[in-house]
Amino acid sequence: MRLIFTLVFSSFSLLTWAQGWVPMGARSMSMANASVALSDVWAYHNNPGALGDVDEFSVGVSYENRFLLKELQSQGFAAVVPLKTGVLSVGGQTYGFTDFRTYRVGMGYSMKLSERFFAGVQMNYQGLQLSEGYGRADALSGEAGVYAKITDQLTLGASVNNIGRAKLSDFQDDRFSTVMRLGTSYHFSKRVMIALEVEKDLEYNPRLKAGIEYELIKQLKFRGGVATGPTELTFGMGYQFKEFEIGCGTSYHQLLGWSPHFSLIFQRDKK
Repeated sequence: MRLIFTLVFSSFSLLTWAQGWVPMGARSMSMANASVALSDVWAYHNNPGALGDVDEFSVGVSYENRFLLKELQSQGFAAVVPLKTGVLSVGGQTYGFTDFRTYRVGMGYSMKLSERFFAGVQMNYQGLQLSEGYGRADALSGEAGVYAKITDQLTLGASVNNIGRAKLSDFQDDRFSTVMRLGTSYHFSKRVMIALEVEKDLEYNPRLKAGIEYELIKQLKFRGGVATGPTELTFGMGYQFKEFEIGCGTSYHQLLGWSPHFSLIFQRDKK
């Protein structure tokens, strides 16, 4: 048990999402989470502004086993419902185990502000729970993002998680993490897309991330990525089968090892 807690708490300094933002979706995780400028159902967890460009009803579930430890599992879901005006979204996630668990659930609204510019906001109820006797902390937090199609090939995205810096504890004014992300994606062709991103947690140094997606054949895509601070390599694949998309992959940390992930998406035209 001591080893588990050591890994959990040491991972705080390595993974900025330990007390707030938790990556979700095989596409994002397979591309080193360079996903703030990607528009799909997982934009609920990556950039609510990008959901304004989603025009299909979509539901996704996601799972990751961090460092192959059952105590460091994360599960999440997201649902996107396009309306006559705007896009409504709901989602949530949980991370950890009985003696240490973080959780978040919320609802968002995104809309198209112009032909190529979108924005979205989101309210979350999030918290952290420790083993019996150590208590728990809950708070409301806000999130906002913007997404722009500069050209048919180039997009930009930016988001801020926990804008109001919700408080975790009165001790040393401890707060849930606030994460700012800025990135871009570029389609070199119909088959090749790259994504670049910088992520900044207020408590840590900036983190640089890069990902690539390549469509080998129709409906089959391969993905890869790399991130700094700490160095992490990722790769995976996605396969589209009718209205379902299955994604899987893994990331590799040079000290802590492998972290496999999996997600499933169902999407259907609004009509």
